[in-house]
Amino acid sequence: MPKSLADGHSKLTLLTAKPVDPFNPTVTELNAGVDVSCAVLASDFTWSATDSDKVNEKALCTTNNANAIGASNFQAGLTIFREFDEADGAVDPIADVAYQTVKEKGTTVYGYLREDGKLATQPWVAGDEALYLEVLTDNPQRPQNAGGYIKRRVPMEPQNGGDVTVAAATP
Repeated sequence: MPKSLADGHSKLTLLTAKPVDPFNPTVTELNAGVDVSCAVLASDFTWSATDSDKVNEKALCTTNNANAIGASNFQAGLTIFREFDEADGAVDPIADVAYQTVKEKGTTVYGYLREDGKLATQPWVAGDEALYLEVLTDNPQRPQNAGGYIKRRVPMEPQNGGDVTVAAATP
């Protein structure tokens, strides 16, 4: 199979209610979530594992450092484009659903990122691989460069996460 460019192939879905089993999400749960793929700025999107903690486990006879791998670490944050009503310029609560989902500090969301050969617009199907992160949102921030579209950066603190495979819809 050929390589695939990343452009347009990152699907991010946020759930506001905890899935029955976050490490085994179903097609039904994910397709009912908030698809924020087209609302997130690509250039500063962060949703990844980072280096795990290290535990020094050097034996007495070892002449170099020897670390064991400890707790996993993750990083997350995103910038969301805001959506407004064309008629009066007020926030459009339906079109602005991505921001409305993460705008309050301390909100827990369960996010799933699929990056493969499928376009972001394609629905979740059983067997899709994703990176799951449970995150707490921080205060939205106005970007330093206020040019371009109106948007807000939302820092996040991962609480749990890992690689998952999407399960079939529950009967």
